[in-house]
Amino acid sequence: MHVSTSTSPRGAATADRFRWRVVDIVVASVIGVASGLIFLFWNVAYIGPKSLLEPLLPGLQGLLDGPWLFAGVLGALIIRKPGAAVYTETLAAVVSALVGNSWGGFLTIEAGLVQGLGAELVFLIFLYARWSLPIAMLAGVGAALAGGINNLVLWYAGADTAFTVIYLVSTAISGALIAGALSWLLARGLAATGALDRFASGRAARVRV
Repeated sequence: MHVSTSTSPRGAATADRFRWRVVDIVVASVIGVASGLIFLFWNVAYIGPKSLLEPLLPGLQGLLDGPWLFAGVLGALIIRKPGAAVYTETLAAVVSALVGNSWGGFLTIEAGLVQGLGAELVFLIFLYARWSLPIAMLAGVGAALAGGINNLVLWYAGADTAFTVIYLVSTAISGALIAGALSWLLARGLAATGALDRFASGRAARVRV
């Protein structure tokens, strides 16, 4: 009996869909660096809103986390390859760390990695086959909860139950709306211009149109 060792057409197609191309690396890097520049702006800009929210209800400052969470979700929505969320979110954190901020270089990169993993896990659960608005919002929540728990351990150690619950709910809302929904809308907008035609995300959007 002859046993074929060749890869089936379906298996080959799946492997090709998950294989990173040079253009994927380049565009993911651009997304990561551009997101890092936005992180740099938000590192300073968030101080004003935080000073208003913290006295109003401790933990509510979690609503401000979204702008630090979107890079991984946006990168995954555009690249649609395993590891895209981790790569873009971590690279954005590296850019922020290199320029400098009040959290320190290592902890900034660590936070980016954790947040990227939180988003990545959601796309993995759906086998990198679902890229809808609800999935994007879930990925934003994943990034927010991973980052939020990390922050509670490193920066809010000993926080009481009320603060913990308010903070996690607040950051999850921010993650869903800013990192999730806003990133999905941005990816759709870019696809509609034809700028993403070399990606599955761009081709899918053009077909729907």
